[in-house]
Amino acid sequence: MLNTLKNRFEQGCRTSAYPKTTIELPARYRGQPRVHAEASFELAAECAAACPQHAIDAERKLIDLGRCVFCGTCERLSEGRFVSFSRNFELAVAKKDHLLTGGELPSLAEHAKKHFKKLFGRSLQLRQVSAAGCNACEADLNVLATPFFDLARFGINFVASPRHADGIVVTGPVSRNMKTALLQTYEATPAPKVVIAVGSCALSGGPFHGSPEIAESLDRLLPVDLYIPGCPPAPADQSACPADLLQVIEYFRLNIEYLRSAFGESILK
Repeated sequence: MLNTLKNRFEQGCRTSAYPKTTIELPARYRGQPRVHAEASFELAAECAAACPQHAIDAERKLIDLGRCVFCGTCERLSEGRFVSFSRNFELAVAKKDHLLTGGELPSLAEHAKKHFKKLFGRSLQLRQVSAAGCNACEADLNVLATPFFDLARFGINFVASPRHADGIVVTGPVSRNMKTALLQTYEATPAPKVVIAVGSCALSGGPFHGSPEIAESLDRLLPVDLYIPGCPPAPADQSACPADLLQVIEYFRLNIEYLRSAFGESILK
C-alpha cells in the first residue's frame, strides 16, 4: 500500500491539461487539410484521379472530409502545392455539407449553445455502437477512459445500456447485418437524444463505399447531429503517436468544445 502511494506521489497528475494548453503533435501527423486554390486544374485533376476514396473535387478544388482517410496521397503527389495537411485536429462539424471544404471549417460553438445546454445540462451519457467497424475507432474510444484523457471529469461517460444514454456514437460502415441492431439501439435510447457519427466509415462508408454488404449511409438511417471525420492512421512509431492519436484527440476536443461553448471557461477549472 505504501509503495502504491509512493508511486502515485512520484508520478503526479498525468491527465492532459488540454485545452488550457496546446498539444504538440508530431510533424508527420495529418490533420485538417489545406487546399491551395492557386494550384493548376491539371494538378488538382491528377490528385483527384489518384485519390483512393474519390474525395477530391478537382473543378471546385474541394476535399470531402467524410470520404478522406488522410492517406496523404494528394499531398505527396502534388508535393504540397495542391494539398498540404496541417496538425489541426479540430475537424468535427454539425452538418454534413460542411465536410466538403477548401480547408476551412465552421465553429461548433453556436451549435452547442442551441442544442446541448438545454437538453443535457452538465452531463452527457453515450452508448457506443460498432456497426461493423474495423476496431480502430472503437479502440480510440476506449482510450478516452484512461487517466491521460479522463473524459469523465467533464461529465461525459460511455454507458452499457442505451436506456441509460443521452445519445449514441456510431462507428463503422453499417453493414446489413448490423442495421437492425443499430436501429433498435437508437429506438431504445430515450428522447431527447443525439447521434454522433465517427470515422469515414460511418460518414460515407469509407473504403467499403459502394459495397452491397453495407446499408445506406448513416445519415439516411438516423438524424445525425455531429460528424467526426478521419480514419485512424497506423503510426510507424507507437511511442510518438500512441493509440492512433488523430481520433483520440478529436473525440476529446469535441466534447470539451461543447462544454466550453455551453457553460463557459469555468467548467474547465
